[in-house]
Amino acid sequence: MSIPDLNLLVTLDVLLAEGSVARAAQRLRLSPSAMSRALARLRETTGDPLLVRAGRGLVPTPRALELRERVGPLVRDAEAMLRPAERLDLRHLVRTFALRGSDGFVENFGPALVARLRAEAPGARLHFIQKTNRDSTPLRDGTVDLDTGVVDPGTSPEIHTRALFRDRFIGVVRHDHPLASGPIGAARYAAGLHVLVSRQGHDRGVVDEALQALGLTREIAAIVGGFCAALALVRASDLIAAVPERYTHNLRHDLHSFALPVTTEDITVSMLWHPRMNADPAHRWLRACVREVCGP
Repeated sequence: MSIPDLNLLVTLDVLLAEGSVARAAQRLRLSPSAMSRALARLRETTGDPLLVRAGRGLVPTPRALELRERVGPLVRDAEAMLRPAERLDLRHLVRTFALRGSDGFVENFGPALVARLRAEAPGARLHFIQKTNRDSTPLRDGTVDLDTGVVDPGTSPEIHTRALFRDRFIGVVRHDHPLASGPIGAARYAAGLHVLVSRQGHDRGVVDEALQALGLTREIAAIVGGFCAALALVRASDLIAAVPERYTHNLRHDLHSFALPVTTEDITVSMLWHPRMNADPAHRWLRACVREVCGP
């Protein structure tokens, strides 16, 4: 099946509006001969003469009159579809954004983000989705608009990323824990019972690697999949947790925090999105909100 030349729709619209090959040629900046050839192609394509001679002018056929009512709105819709997006009107924006984050993101940044969106775009809302892995598929298929977290080396190369802030791991215990007072050396820290946060269920983490470099090991009494669960255990036991300082700021207000006695690499928390959303005005606005709320 041959594909019709859709450019002929514009030519047809102008011809039927002007009822004259010469005037249509002027509007489209074509020569009269080129416009005559275009009319011939339209007649061949539609199987109708469209414009026929009547005295010194041309008159539309019944088929042309039928098409004139339909082709005009069709061309206008196509032009509107292809022109640059109009300036974003936040007060009238109605849209739900799916924002994925690791355990603790909503608790720490959610209230400020919701307040920011409500203040600027009352019709916009956030759908927070729990991040259980680093798979980029939800960004590609559109089920997630914006992702947050540490960029994995295996992240699909087409995904756009922008750093939000750097974070460091700190130790956390309840306020009446033995480690809540006195100096904390690596040996004293390692001697306690620990809870490890591992979304994949690993039994070792960056702290264990740092301790191993010093010839020390720690006993891990529990492994959990998120920071909220780790801090809940710390709050009700003698367990020690290592968590990102800024990422968990609002989660540990009633706990004692301290600098780790071992050196671990800082992490960079970023936002990630698919390139098809890059130029979308509403998505650009969302990214700006996240940067301002979560940024340094």
